[in-house]
Amino acid sequence: MELTIKKTKWMVPLAFALLISFFLIIFTLSTKTPFQKSSIKAKVPIFVESKLHIPSTRPISTIPKLAYLISGSSGDGESIKRTLKALYHPLNQYVVHLDLEAPADERLELVNFVKREPLFVEVGNVRVVVRSNLVTYRGPTMVSNTLHAAAILLKEGGEWDWFINLSASDYPLVTQDDLLHTFSTVPRELNFIEHTSDIGWKEYVELFI
Repeated sequence: MELTIKKTKWMVPLAFALLISFFLIIFTLSTKTPFQKSSIKAKVPIFVESKLHIPSTRPISTIPKLAYLISGSSGDGESIKRTLKALYHPLNQYVVHLDLEAPADERLELVNFVKREPLFVEVGNVRVVVRSNLVTYRGPTMVSNTLHAAAILLKEGGEWDWFINLSASDYPLVTQDDLLHTFSTVPRELNFIEHTSDIGWKEYVELFI
């Protein structure tokens, strides 16, 4: 009888301790699981826009290279020259194009202008589309003309980071040095950039009019 009482005395605390341990384990698991689930869900983006965030660590600053198409029609020869001179930078690549609406002598003058410019000849980064395309503006031939210029730049223009399509009436409001400096920290995989400069008085000024 005395032995039974002794067994009962130590079994009761043991059972009580096991019961408390069991409840602690259940409580720990029940409180930990929601946090694990929420952290897993947080890694999976629900909206497409969440994939477009720029990484917090900015890339190493390197000077980018831009590829330009400057195109025009009849009477735009001088405007193309003006825009080309304003946009010119030795690091960039350029294709200029006058469509078939422009007279033959105007197209020939553009070719001769590029050939006569010493800096263009020395650097070799300006090309003229000699076989002009028929372009219906806002039509499919305009897209075809753009793709033609991009193909020339991909084949002959070496490596470049962004392709910019302009008309003869466009004109830059910031220098190419400022533009290249600003884009030097922009991830190269980004496209269709709407950029405003953040350099002194030029802040919030659009690049082209």
